[in-house]
Amino acid sequence: MPDSRSDPLLQIADDLYGLPLADFTPSRDALVKEHKADKALAAGIKGLRKASAAAWVVNLLVRRDPDQVDQVLAVGAALRDAQENLDAAQLREFTKQRRQLTASVTTAARRMAREEGVRTTESVADQVEATLTAAMLEPDAARAVRSGLLVTAIEATGLGDLDLSGAVALPEALGFSATARPAPGPDPTTRPQLHVVPDPDADAKARAAADERLSDARSALSEAEKEHRAARRTVEKLQARTLQVQSEIDELRSRIAELEGALEEVDDELGDAEAVQAETEEAVDEAREEVETARAARDKLRGG
Repeated sequence: MPDSRSDPLLQIADDLYGLPLADFTPSRDALVKEHKADKALAAGIKGLRKASAAAWVVNLLVRRDPDQVDQVLAVGAALRDAQENLDAAQLREFTKQRRQLTASVTTAARRMAREEGVRTTESVADQVEATLTAAMLEPDAARAVRSGLLVTAIEATGLGDLDLSGAVALPEALGFSATARPAPGPDPTTRPQLHVVPDPDADAKARAAADERLSDARSALSEAEKEHRAARRTVEKLQARTLQVQSEIDELRSRIAELEGALEEVDDELGDAEAVQAETEEAVDEAREEVETARAARDKLRGG
């Protein structure tokens, strides 16, 4: 298994990807200059890509709460081992539990990011949850997540066709475990130290970092506006549907009122018909009695 103590590039990557997202680029560039005497190492550092927002949130989670991440990965491994022996009902139940777990851990990761001053959009949260789900479905994705060196989110189908070539900062990341870094306290010495040498181009790089931060903020704004437009369209569709349903209810109420009026008329007619029926039944009974009386009189005359 790769060891950061014996691989300086992995050690530097472990430190860099544990930094706040806005600090990554200036810190990386400063380290390139610091290690310029070692051209291979400097080139390797320069090739480290900045993580996407979702990948950074997952990397943060891995460092802040590795035990929780290990629990997620352990549950995923157990589910993969048991999958062949489970019936459909059990699989559905385990899938439900898996979704509940990844949703819960994603919520915790978003809270950690918020404590770092980073707001995660719903789109980023969906990518974080998809990455955790991939880690439960695919062993390689699990190793990539545990490395804490993700640069992009991961999405897996569970069919074994996952391509991680561009998902991690280094090929050696698979099998590497990120160094745990609990949330820093008030003492600034608890932050990861990169031993960055003074940089004569600090002002230019600060401006570049500010430009990058502005670009990130604009991207976040664009994503937020996109989500807002989608939410507004949903509201408009539901409002239109509400009006339609209300119109149908009004029509049904009008129809019910008409039917209730018709029912009253039918009830009145039924009452009259039942009265006539009673009268005719009484007339029938009287006629039958008259027939019997006449028959008896006739039979008496014949017998006489």
